[in-house]
Amino acid sequence: MKFVFERIIDHRRETTLATAFRRRRFRLFLNLIEALRPPISILDVGGEQRFWEVMGVAQDERFQIVLLNIELQPVNRPNFISLAGDATDLSRFADSEFDVVFSNSVIEHLGSFDRQRRMAMEIQRVGKCYFIQTPNRYFPLEPHFLLPFFQFYPSGLQIALVQHFNLGWYRREPDVRLASRLTRSHRLLSAQEMRTLFPNGALYRERVLGLTKSFIACGPTSFCNGLEKALMGK
Repeated sequence: MKFVFERIIDHRRETTLATAFRRRRFRLFLNLIEALRPPISILDVGGEQRFWEVMGVAQDERFQIVLLNIELQPVNRPNFISLAGDATDLSRFADSEFDVVFSNSVIEHLGSFDRQRRMAMEIQRVGKCYFIQTPNRYFPLEPHFLLPFFQFYPSGLQIALVQHFNLGWYRREPDVRLASRLTRSHRLLSAQEMRTLFPNGALYRERVLGLTKSFIACGPTSFCNGLEKALMGK
């Protein structure tokens, strides 16, 4: 398990498969925003400056990036601002305030479909365009706890496993209340749910060995021309 995590799954390492996927996905994102007139204002929901550094564009001052997280994140570049807030309530921002809203593997951490719906509505309100990635609920390996089909286990079994084992990104949590809170905070989305959340955009699939690993909701559709062809390698 540790080998799988460190060599394949851990996106904090620059040589893992997960980072390779993120780089490929980010190249697609950059291709889409090339047509926008700089400076390009970007709201990154759940992001860090380090991500943009790993992607090689943090120093590009064409991008004016606001990071929104539950807690403030460190920033040391003039084109970055860090804010603390809730992804389901972006009322501090005006309608269409940002050229693009970007979010990578965040919406599945909101715990309920109602909160996911509120985040999606706010993203579409404050952003002229959006690019939102999330893991596929039906991919065999659950991406946070790194157990096959963990997302379909009964709640009691999930909690017991979290109480007794280090799983994926998480250390063992003996306290049953905290273990329950941790398992309930993850809610992976299906393709149909993503289409429901982002009805004015398009949904694209990232595949591994023919299986859909994750989805990208991109909108409006005029912003996403060419993304499907790029993802399919054409």
